[in-house]
Amino acid sequence: MPSTLAHTSSGGDERPLVLHLIYRFDTGGLENGVVNLINHLPAFRHAVVAVTEITAFKERVQAPGTQFIALNKPPGQGLWLYPRVFRLLRELRPAVLHTRNLGAMEFQLPAWAAGVPLRVHSEHGWDVNDLGGISRTNQRLRRLYGPGVHRFVALSRAIETYLTGPVGFAPERVLRICNGVDTTRFAPSADVPVAWPYRRGEHLVIGAVGRMQAVKDPLNLVDAFLQLRALCPADWPRLRLAMLGGGPLLEAARERLVSASAADRAWLPGDRGDVATLLPQFDLFALPSRAEGISNTLLEAMACGCAPVATEVGGNPELVQDGANGLLVPPSDSQALAQALARLVRDPALRQRLAQASLARANAEFSLQGMVAAYGALYASANLRQTPSGETPRS
Repeated sequence: MPSTLAHTSSGGDERPLVLHLIYRFDTGGLENGVVNLINHLPAFRHAVVAVTEITAFKERVQAPGTQFIALNKPPGQGLWLYPRVFRLLRELRPAVLHTRNLGAMEFQLPAWAAGVPLRVHSEHGWDVNDLGGISRTNQRLRRLYGPGVHRFVALSRAIETYLTGPVGFAPERVLRICNGVDTTRFAPSADVPVAWPYRRGEHLVIGAVGRMQAVKDPLNLVDAFLQLRALCPADWPRLRLAMLGGGPLLEAARERLVSASAADRAWLPGDRGDVATLLPQFDLFALPSRAEGISNTLLEAMACGCAPVATEVGGNPELVQDGANGLLVPPSDSQALAQALARLVRDPALRQRLAQASLARANAEFSLQGMVAAYGALYASANLRQTPSGETPRS
């Protein structure tokens, strides 16, 4: 099949095109990572194709000329969309196709048929219905869709082990690239935004950021916060809870606080577009998830100088070293979470030490620049996938 690398220009733009194909382009950590790549990789043109829909989240993309295409797929297998995706790929002629997670992985098949020079697939964390990756069906589906993929990207060591273990891909095909945080945007700040309802020094704020859905386990954090009334009676009058994010469990979280007569001590405003200005106002950051890859919000909180308490799942232990720059607790255990939070509430010196250590670690080991450089090098390798005859290999 003739190489498509010579046909990647658009309106005279000779930069190679990276086509990011994801299930849905909406508020989330995965999507935020795509935005960061697009905004910080000017050596490439970019297009975003969503299997289902593209929301107003696209406004965060600042790179001019970025294309957005929604396929509007209803629930079910996407086989009937393969011809459309094939034609789209032949029309756009990307140098790189990058799919993410199982919901988009099946479209590696039409990309193989279309001869896209470099086909990349990344796994960001466990599927909501398959925490821990134990589903044999999901493992088989990844093996079915995977033969035409040139390189797999795992965002955590746990996912890397999953891909090379139960799924069975060769280790040399799997590359681990952790998320990076934009430390120019997420950083400690003394400026208090107008929207912030609490007062620094007077209140001690336990905060969380994330979609209010079961895998993020927000009700576990609500229950842990309520237990602090008994665990920290002297501090309870100044304790506050801030949970940023919308989703199906938002109302349940609010109702649980109302039932416990604690609604006046909590702020649950739903989705926010100003998280970068609100995070530095947190004293503690709690991540109660049942499963995670490399959490963007955890990294962002670390970069803002928050002391983190996270569940010991997925990639969290790669970011938080227990006792060194934060505390780790078992998932789905509100009592353990409450005890860890209480420990930091009662010990300001420990809280400050962990916050400073997290800030230093985010800046030294998880920079956005390092992540962008790794993906840039991977995408640039599309130029190396041509055979001497000018044919693009299919696998």
